[in-house]
Amino acid sequence: MNETVTRTQRRATGNELSAAELYRVLRLRVDVFVVEQKCPYPELDGRDLEPSTVHLWCETEDDEVLAYVRVLDEPDGTARIGRVVTAARARGQGLSRTLMEAAIAEIGDQVSVLDAQTQAADFYASLGYRVTGDEFVEDDIPHVPMRRP
Repeated sequence: MNETVTRTQRRATGNELSAAELYRVLRLRVDVFVVEQKCPYPELDGRDLEPSTVHLWCETEDDEVLAYVRVLDEPDGTARIGRVVTAARARGQGLSRTLMEAAIAEIGDQVSVLDAQTQAADFYASLGYRVTGDEFVEDDIPHVPMRRP
């Protein structure tokens, strides 16, 4: 059973994010997506520091990032949710749901899209997202495109 940890919810845009905060966020993303899920991929995509990018995360009192969500503005006017991640020791505490609800509030009436790992599609469906296309494989993990009007 994972221990419950004291946590604080944080928000910063790409131009507000400190170097230390970015480092801690990237560490969690690499620890889970690259190391745990064994997906060597280019984690640094050039979008984290865009002024319109919104970073939402939960952290402990000693600044350990436990969960994270990124919101991007796409050229077609949609918001793209991505990099939804929770540290192994913090799973099962509702942190991803809390951050996704914050992301949805941030987006407001704007249409949002995401590419969900297929095993997590029901989680996103519970937040109002619907599958909009066929399953595809990215980095050896099945995904489905989803949209929230």
